[in-house]
Amino acid sequence: MANSSKTLSLTILEREYRINCPQGAELQLKEAAEFLNSKMLEIKNAGSSAGKVVGVDRIAVIAALNISHQLLELQQTQHTQQKDIEQISRRLDDALALDLQREL
Repeated sequence: MANSSKTLSLTILEREYRINCPQGAELQLKEAAEFLNSKMLEIKNAGSSAGKVVGVDRIAVIAALNISHQLLELQQTQHTQQKDIEQISRRLDDALALDLQREL
């Protein structure tokens, strides 16, 4: 069965969640949950150190926004790097073509 799934128990901010996960992706989901938990704890602790009580829903939204922002920054960086690689590749192709013409 290629589409079989497994139910994992994940703890985020001391709450347990049972999540269905595709077979073979368990480690990735656990790592994602640990990452999310650490980001949410950072936000919770920052709020509590400032004397604020921050609700779990608000913590989750702030964490999601922060992670989304990081993802978008990484995608933009990747896009810029891809454009740089394509430009370098074109320059190399042009230089090789010019060198080949000189040999002829």
